[in-house]
Amino acid sequence: MLDFIYYPVSWILWVWHKVFGSFLGADNGFAWALSVMFLVFTLRAILYVPFVKQVRTTRQMQELQPQIKALQKKYSNDRQRMALEMQKLQKEHGFNPLMGCLPVLLQAPVFIGLFHVLRSFNRTGEGFGQLGMSVEENANTANYAFSAADVQSFLDARLFGAPIAAAMTTPQAQLAAYGEPIPTIWTIAVVAIPLMIIASVATHFNSRASVARQSEAAAANPQAAIMNKLSLWVFPLGVLVGGPFLMIAILLYWVSNNIWTYAQQHLVFRRIDAEEEEKKAKALERRAENAPKPGAKPSTGKKAKGAAQKAGDPDAGESGDATETSSSAQAAPGAKPKPGAKPQGNRGKNTKRKR
Repeated sequence: MLDFIYYPVSWILWVWHKVFGSFLGADNGFAWALSVMFLVFTLRAILYVPFVKQVRTTRQMQELQPQIKALQKKYSNDRQRMALEMQKLQKEHGFNPLMGCLPVLLQAPVFIGLFHVLRSFNRTGEGFGQLGMSVEENANTANYAFSAADVQSFLDARLFGAPIAAAMTTPQAQLAAYGEPIPTIWTIAVVAIPLMIIASVATHFNSRASVARQSEAAAANPQAAIMNKLSLWVFPLGVLVGGPFLMIAILLYWVSNNIWTYAQQHLVFRRIDAEEEEKKAKALERRAENAPKPGAKPSTGKKAKGAAQKAGDPDAGESGDATETSSSAQAAPGAKPKPGAKPQGNRGKNTKRKR
């Protein structure tokens, strides 16, 4: 049903296995482990652009928080009007809420696809989604992009003695598909538990780096505060609790994903910070160019008009023209006044009469 996800994921995994298997050996557990890790890196590289847009959207959301709060307060009793005003505000600022969750939405099917493909290397189980094959049938049946020989290679591969598609809770009957010696829960736990701890700690520190980037207004939001606590403590704890039910390869996926996220966050945030600092520096530079020099007298008339027009002021010259008009009117007492204007020579006449 989801073959459009399973086949691309399996093909990427197949390519990386051919790369690492060419010099480490096709049956080598590290070749398969690196294939899983580089599958994650490949998919995250594809999602790099949506991730950058997510970061920009998150920052834009923080900048709009004061206006959003004002709308929520103003239309607290009119939900429909509030929704319309929020949409209007988002449209004015080119804000797209979908971009904030797009990378997560795109990663979900990838995780499901990888989980299914790795699980399908061993189809001897009787549970949900299993085919109940015998060990011989399973070893001689292809798995999406992988041939029967690739399936046998995967089943024979070990990472410190543990099959990378096995979990601590894998039933003993299914462990027989991995050949001799049949792995035990302890051989799997030796590899799985350190990966669980690393994945949990990495999840916590990634969340901490993300929370540290939030503005004070965003962090003070009750909903944001709840999400911060979930991402800082509940999600990492969930990795420890759910770890025994996850295959070693899925734990490798989790660790690799966190490693990529940590590096990508610092790279993208540094780049965006540099862009914002550059914009601020240019704005200050333009303001300094337009400001009068220290000790300089304010210019009037045509000089002020010309200087302001060079600076790009569309209203420049109005005050200068008015000054020139006023002075010209006073310099020509014999000139006829404009319609509606008060006579300019009354003061002189009144003074002569008084004398």
